[in-house]
Amino acid sequence: MENIDVTKYYDLAAELIMTYGPKLLGALAVLIVGLFIIKALNKSFKNFLEKRNIDPSLKPFFSSIVSVLLKTLLVISVLSMLEIEMTSFIAILGAAGLAIGLALSGSLQNFAGGVFILVFKPFKVGDYIDAQGYEGTVKGIQIFNTILTTPDNKTVIIPNGGLSTGSMINYSTEPLRRVDWTFGVGYGDSTGKTKEVLQKLIDNNELILKDPAPFIAVSALADSSVNFVVRAWVKTPDYWTVFFEMNEKVYNAFNEEGLNIPFPQMDVHVHNTNSLIK
Repeated sequence: MENIDVTKYYDLAAELIMTYGPKLLGALAVLIVGLFIIKALNKSFKNFLEKRNIDPSLKPFFSSIVSVLLKTLLVISVLSMLEIEMTSFIAILGAAGLAIGLALSGSLQNFAGGVFILVFKPFKVGDYIDAQGYEGTVKGIQIFNTILTTPDNKTVIIPNGGLSTGSMINYSTEPLRRVDWTFGVGYGDSTGKTKEVLQKLIDNNELILKDPAPFIAVSALADSSVNFVVRAWVKTPDYWTVFFEMNEKVYNAFNEEGLNIPFPQMDVHVHNTNSLIK
């Protein structure tokens, strides 16, 4: 068996250590110190956001963005200290980023939508919205999705991409909402008495605001009823309470006051055909 000359390997190892050892130790030291500095900077940035009263949903997003950017700069600096060719590295990183971007185009669209929602805030946690065919209370705004809870306690997850570009109704933005009803009475019933009954029910409801003033008028002479439109303003949280209570109270009041609530009817005429049969 041939004797292996290990001396030259020792010499090569010593040469590599002498050449790259200081650079490697320096790069390692810069990496460790840099991570500590980034941690301190990120903490200071969070305190800055707290003092500025930034929306709570924005704080984790901004903090993570700053942390990623600082760590990326630190890694590039460490690689430069090791004399790694950065031009090739950046080119490879760019090509990889392009490939990932094409593969995750939908996710990037949702990411951009999440940024749009967090920055411009068309809605916030706790708002009741109607968007993308779903209604519910916003329970969470994440960077890719928004989470709704429907009135029947279902969880709906909506991608932010379509949510940020599509039409949306936010029922919680304004402090007041208008409640609209349509009540019908039979032909022959007094319109004056009907208005009086409706006005009395509105006046006795403490949740209905006096300013703006409620509105009552005949809206249509329908096929089987005279329809009255009633419009009243309430505080937004009281909307459904007033809506359902008024329906019940109107039904009971119309019955007590002798006002007829018409319903669809069909008259069937039976003709005697015996005379036609001979």
